[in-house]
Amino acid sequence: MTEKVIIIRYAEIHLKGKNRGFFERLFTVNLERCLKGLRHELRRTSGRYLVEKFDEERIEEIEERIANVFGVHSYSVGLKTESELDSIFECALLVCPEEGTFKVETHRGNKRFPLTSMEVNAEIGGRLLSARPQLKVDVHTPKSYVYVDIRENQTALVFGEFKKGRGGMPVGASGKGLLLISGGIDSPVAGYMMAKRGMQVDYLHFHSYPHTNELAKEKVISLAKQIAKFTNTYRLTTISVTKIQEEIHAKCAPELNVTLLRRFMFRLSERLAKKRGAQCLITGESLGQVASQTIEGMTSSNAVVTLPVLRPLVGFDKDEIIEISRNIGTYEISVEPYEDCCTVFLPDFPAIKPKLSFIESEEKKLDVEWLVEDALSTIEVITY
Repeated sequence: MTEKVIIIRYAEIHLKGKNRGFFERLFTVNLERCLKGLRHELRRTSGRYLVEKFDEERIEEIEERIANVFGVHSYSVGLKTESELDSIFECALLVCPEEGTFKVETHRGNKRFPLTSMEVNAEIGGRLLSARPQLKVDVHTPKSYVYVDIRENQTALVFGEFKKGRGGMPVGASGKGLLLISGGIDSPVAGYMMAKRGMQVDYLHFHSYPHTNELAKEKVISLAKQIAKFTNTYRLTTISVTKIQEEIHAKCAPELNVTLLRRFMFRLSERLAKKRGAQCLITGESLGQVASQTIEGMTSSNAVVTLPVLRPLVGFDKDEIIEISRNIGTYEISVEPYEDCCTVFLPDFPAIKPKLSFIESEEKKLDVEWLVEDALSTIEVITY
């Protein structure tokens, strides 16, 4: 019996030794989650996952979902059949083109199969040449391949190409982090990169209504939904920092407006992260990109929290970040012209290398704890 299947191979999980079972189970959960609502059966077999009995009319949608699951190294649309030469050849005929150069490559998971990989290559290749005289073998640079994977359970998989997945680790394998997400280009990319390393990411967005447009919030929701294509879920929390910004603007040195605001953001983020069980904060900062992202600016922000702050983009330049944002589909959303809270009360000459002693003396003009508690009372949560 022959049936169409999708063959999924994982990325780094094979390196996990005795812990591999944990990662495989999590990978299975994530695959099932991505295929929710689509008819299918998912089976695991010796380092491979097979999607079977699916609706072939929706195969493009199924492929797109699988391709975006972190941990997928590659996948192939192929045929599953009995592991005997006549059946394998019949499938190879369906996979191989009518003309041009080709090569057969065989992998034997079942080492008890009576022929070696080279012998299977020769046998199937010879039959294909006899059936299609316009074909020609080229073992160096063929235009087409016929891959044969002989499995341990008396079945064989036959397919024509490897399609690249997103790679990385299954989401949930590397703890949980809280992403400070704005409507810009950088922070969504930072969240994507940490999720790719297996981290479950929650989102926190700060707003300054009525100083900023309500559409800025909708923009961030759209960004979170786009990243959810790779994680299958999100929880977005919003907090108003309007009063904080107004107090800073009224009482503190103008060149420290952004620096002081970011310190409040970090305090609020840590409070929420600890409540949610997150183990770190994540930002989209890139060293030297803007005035607040100097080493002095970053250090002053870190000084008010005890949780680690991960900055996956710290060594990237803008073009590199934009390239990733285009690849993951967030760029066009990020460049929509809606302001975020960091543009409110922006000083003409922000401090580039602020001294921590000066920052702390200016901050004493504010009732820090009251402002933090007041901001926490504005929390709204959006889930998807």
